Amino acid sequence: MNAFELANTPALSRSALERAAELRDAPDVLEAGWKHAKLLLLNEQNHAFGTATRLHLLAGPDVAKAPPSNAILIAIEGEEESGRHVWAVRGSLPPGPVTTLREAGSLLSPRDAGLFTTAQAVLNWHDAARYCAVCGGPTAAISAGWARRCQSCGREDYPRTDPAVICLVHDGGDRVLLARQPSWPSGRYSLLAGFVEAGESAEACVHREVGEEVGVAVRDIRYLGSQPWPFPRSLMLGYHALADPAQPIIPEPGEIEEARWFSLTEVESAVATMAAAARTTRSRTLTAAATFTPPGAVSIAHGILTAWVQARRARS
Repeated sequence: MNAFELANTPALSRSALERAAELRDAPDVLEAGWKHAKLLLLNEQNHAFGTATRLHLLAGPDVAKAPPSNAILIAIEGEEESGRHVWAVRGSLPPGPVTTLREAGSLLSPRDAGLFTTAQAVLNWHDAARYCAVCGGPTAAISAGWARRCQSCGREDYPRTDPAVICLVHDGGDRVLLARQPSWPSGRYSLLAGFVEAGESAEACVHREVGEEVGVAVRDIRYLGSQPWPFPRSLMLGYHALADPAQPIIPEPGEIEEARWFSLTEVESAVATMAAAARTTRSRTLTAAATFTPPGAVSIAHGILTAWVQARRARS
């Protein structure tokens, strides 16, 4: 099998935050640190205060006298005893520029991308965990936002992450199999992906999902890397695998609108066109020059496609 590796760390995996989990149940330390704390605000639509290249954090004391009960301690910057605490909370954004993780994730610094990704993932979980799954009672945030406790039965719940696989299917040569969902913008194609089911390994999921979505059998599955994907709470596990292009493609009704094999030249052109469009205002003209629109730079799918192109060109 023609092996390759990711050329770069996926956009949303670049940051390694100091989460200081041991401080989450130290209210005195957290209250003392609040006077120098910074706060990342996300509204109900997960828009953040800032631009596509920089988040604007607020001073915690300007928002509240103490950490709000629904706030999350995202990170500690610097030494734990004297470092600055960074929190996140849902709230109305102040006047000024706003951005989203999808549009800014690949452009933000590793630190800002990590803060945004973590905040969105945990806040999304809080939105969906307001009632106990056992007794239906209301829950309240504890442990600096990293758990919720049922007010009726005392059960504790923790942020949930749903594993999903995403796989570049290729022929071992210069062709890849890409597909598009009916809801995507016209011309958009990406890798095949799906959620890991209960009792299933990630590799077994690759076999199943590719077979279900396009009717193609794969072999020689190889892991590439992972990326958090808080839309709303996934962890994408990236793979590549071999398949025979002679197999018939059978798109799954309602899930896959179209799937087909693309050449190395087509993929290289599409990836280069997207990169050029990001650097110019002539994006419409540049996009029209490509055969298809690849996944955005914020996704691991983009990184896998780019790495495959680079590996193939290095061998030619």
